[in-house]
Amino acid sequence: MKTASDVDKALQVKPTVSKEGTEFYNVNEPPFRIYGVFYENGLFRRMPEEIARNTNEGVYALHANTSGGRVRFRTDSPFVTVYAQMNGICKMPHFALSGSAGFDMYIRQNGKERFYGSFIPAYDIENGFESKLDFSTAELKEITVNFPLYSNVSCLHIGIREGAQLLPPSDYRTEKPVVYYGSSITQGGCASRPGNAYPSMISRRFDTDFINLGFSGSGKAEQVIADYVASLEMSVFVYDYDHNAPDCNHLKNTHQRMFETVRKKNPDLPIIMLTSTTMERFFDDRDKRKSIIRATYENALANEDRNVYFIDANSLFEGDADGATVEGCHPNDLGFKYLADAIGEVLQKLI
Repeated sequence: MKTASDVDKALQVKPTVSKEGTEFYNVNEPPFRIYGVFYENGLFRRMPEEIARNTNEGVYALHANTSGGRVRFRTDSPFVTVYAQMNGICKMPHFALSGSAGFDMYIRQNGKERFYGSFIPAYDIENGFESKLDFSTAELKEITVNFPLYSNVSCLHIGIREGAQLLPPSDYRTEKPVVYYGSSITQGGCASRPGNAYPSMISRRFDTDFINLGFSGSGKAEQVIADYVASLEMSVFVYDYDHNAPDCNHLKNTHQRMFETVRKKNPDLPIIMLTSTTMERFFDDRDKRKSIIRATYENALANEDRNVYFIDANSLFEGDADGATVEGCHPNDLGFKYLADAIGEVLQKLI
């Protein structure tokens, strides 16, 4: 019996490509620049392994998911190939594999990054894949390749034509990263591809680096992770772990504390706090949760802190519930754009 990809060639994914005439380079070596992740003990990670281990079991399991990871470079090669070795592949029924385990690529033109294409694994991917994107010309291009949102990458090589130029990228306009902390939505579930998670959208809009510390089901604002966030050099801190707080008491006991921990180490840092985007039917205490988060904001204002910002995201998707989420909770690409717009409106004043 034929499948849809047998009939429609546009749906075919070819995970194996020829290496003839291709030279592969390890992205951990110059002139490549890695952002959002770093290499430690054989894996790209979003935070140090030891801190993740001491936070909670979920964070430890997810901290090597490469959400927010990027490799940037310039080349005049007529194609780019990714060869990825991956020791953890996430497959979920409501999450496109192109987002959870695929890479995507953007090209900078006239100061703006535009989407060029996706490196999509085969559905039966087990421990990595290889994929290639061709260009129509061999002119010099500045390229960003986004890492998968919900999978682990142990090794990544970029292939270009033998003899092609390979040069370092330009710097971000804002080099100090925006740091995001939160839930599965922060991590990028369920974007169709990595570049459509809202932190990535915001990064392209403002030409700024970022670190994604969203941990699916596991963003609970323990003191160890609050201390870690506070230690980071950053331009803005955004946190929205409301959805992962087990109950209102947990949120009340941790939200103000996390703010104070970060503020103590970073007295001039802009801090943005969000409520959950989750619809009312998922949380019967949604209004109470919102009041707890708003109290942190109002307490800061009462203490003459003028670098704190509050976003009520509770109703962000409700006006377009049919089009903005996958199952009423996790955003699709349109939902992520709504989030990027809401946060971006505030960030525009700060970056």
